[in-house]
Amino acid sequence: MKWIFDTYVRRLVGKTFHEFLYNEIEVDSNKSILLVANHFSFWDGLILYVLNDKLLHKKFHVMILEDTAKREGMLRYAGAFSVSKNSRDILQSLDYAAQLLNNPGNLVLMFPQGKLYSNFVEKVNFEQGLLKIVKKAEGKYQLLFAATFIQYFKHKKPSVTVYLKTDNDNYADKSIDALQSAYQQHYEAGKLLQTEIDIK
Repeated sequence: MKWIFDTYVRRLVGKTFHEFLYNEIEVDSNKSILLVANHFSFWDGLILYVLNDKLLHKKFHVMILEDTAKREGMLRYAGAFSVSKNSRDILQSLDYAAQLLNNPGNLVLMFPQGKLYSNFVEKVNFEQGLLKIVKKAEGKYQLLFAATFIQYFKHKKPSVTVYLKTDNDNYADKSIDALQSAYQQHYEAGKLLQTEIDIK
């Protein structure tokens, strides 16, 4: 079933978007990837799933809300695992995410905003869960920031652009504010580039 899901997602994303743009980054084959991204639509996880297929080449995992897991059962084929907010079970989900990062073949996608926000929101606020994963995983991963933007420009179909940046800092001994601030700088830089695109 997974190969069917892979084919379906690649075709769906390919048919939906006019262009799929991203910058190249160097992937450390000896480390897993903790991919931290903004969350603004249904498409976020699918876009980054295809990005992984095109560029990162890791085994994809993504933490999603329990309600989403129940509603979108097919996401289990994308390595989705659920988290129940305001529940003791959340600690088990965070531990599981950290354990996945012990394997250099894995990628774990996190949306630390916790819910959907505007694609061009001014500030990206992080919830505490991401820091718990960072502390438990003990720097065995490559930290990768992704800022994704969708715009139509002059085409009937939108274009998607993913701005990627590797952060070599280890935030295990820092606050969630420090990690959020580092991501915020990347997000703002990506948003600035996005607004300066020359439409010919």
